[in-house]
Amino acid sequence: MSALPLSDVKVLDLTRLLPGGFCSLLMADLGAEVLKVEDTGMGDYVRWAPPYYGSDEQQQLGTRSALYLSLNRGKRSIRLDLKSDAGREAFLRLVSSYDVVLDGFRPGVLDRLGVGYERMREANPAVVYCAITGYGQDGPNVQRAGHDMNYLGLIGLLGLTGAMDGPPVQPGGQIADVGGGALMAAFGVMAALHEARRSGEGQIVDVSMADGALSWLAMVAGRYFCDGEVPQRGEQQLAGGLVCYLPYEAADGWITCGALEPKFWAAFCAGVDRPDLIEVQFEAPGSDAWRQIADVFRSRSRTEWQAFNDEHDCCVEPVLELDEALDSALVRERQMVVEMDQPEIGPVRQLGAPVKFSRTPADPTRAAPAFGEHTAEVLAEAGYGEEEIAAMLESGAVAGNEAGGDRPEFMR
Repeated sequence: MSALPLSDVKVLDLTRLLPGGFCSLLMADLGAEVLKVEDTGMGDYVRWAPPYYGSDEQQQLGTRSALYLSLNRGKRSIRLDLKSDAGREAFLRLVSSYDVVLDGFRPGVLDRLGVGYERMREANPAVVYCAITGYGQDGPNVQRAGHDMNYLGLIGLLGLTGAMDGPPVQPGGQIADVGGGALMAAFGVMAALHEARRSGEGQIVDVSMADGALSWLAMVAGRYFCDGEVPQRGEQQLAGGLVCYLPYEAADGWITCGALEPKFWAAFCAGVDRPDLIEVQFEAPGSDAWRQIADVFRSRSRTEWQAFNDEHDCCVEPVLELDEALDSALVRERQMVVEMDQPEIGPVRQLGAPVKFSRTPADPTRAAPAFGEHTAEVLAEAGYGEEEIAAMLESGAVAGNEAGGDRPEFMR
């Protein structure tokens, strides 16, 4: 089997929780050597987030959290105290032989610790330093705290999501964290790495989750820039404004009607023997036509509508609950649920790799690391001797596979 696409890429991941963790997960699945650089206290908070495999008492070394495992398969873990001279020296020694550093702290934190980008560049001029933050490395919100919903609110996306005259609706997935942060970071890192291997010089990749989420509104903003009309919640063509492109209640749940092109809408109307509805395709919800269409959809079950779509090819599909979706033929046959063997737990199901390669497919089945599992191993690879490693462990500059302090309150 050919080497995985990123098998020659080495990543130091200083991030916690979702955005950076998902970014480095994508790279690890594709073969990159990803080393989680965790502190000597709690490390990545997601380690301590319930639910756990096994009882709560078994959650000793941060390896039984389902959330942690979902983001950290195929990585290694080292624990360094970057507030100590020895910890900083070890980190910079690692930087000298790694290609990428992922940072999820607020701007300026690594500089204050003495291991910011300029110091990294002295150790490795070709290093790609990617900082994933809420609002970027400059601008009025540079030091402002935030989470996914805050970013979506500030860039206009949340305000456009939901029904007309209803409240904004939070999406079921983290659009800013994953779509605006993790995916933009992965793309930015790959581009910067490609350029660095040509020029021999690294650079800063500045990823703002707010910027990234705003880019999801490219077509909406383009329309606004053209006609100057401010879109309202529930009135956009692709977000609740057209009767041909809406969720509808079925006899036993909900379905989606995505018959946006006239050929699909005509096929739907012909299939339900309502040719009179063809001309109302682009009317708005709340109209008499909308009520008639809603009545049509309520007349059949989700399964019946799925069979209807099989016959008429008109973009009508059921709205599935998560358990139904994960057990569907679509998800199974696309290998989007995989199983990895996690030490001390056994087989664990997870989501698979979303990008498929014909020759070098991703490997999403490797186990996630225990807390500081690879500290001594990585230090030895970096050239430290046994006595040096023992002294660093004794001083607290590094830590191995033992429990840290109390778990964060918000994760209990």
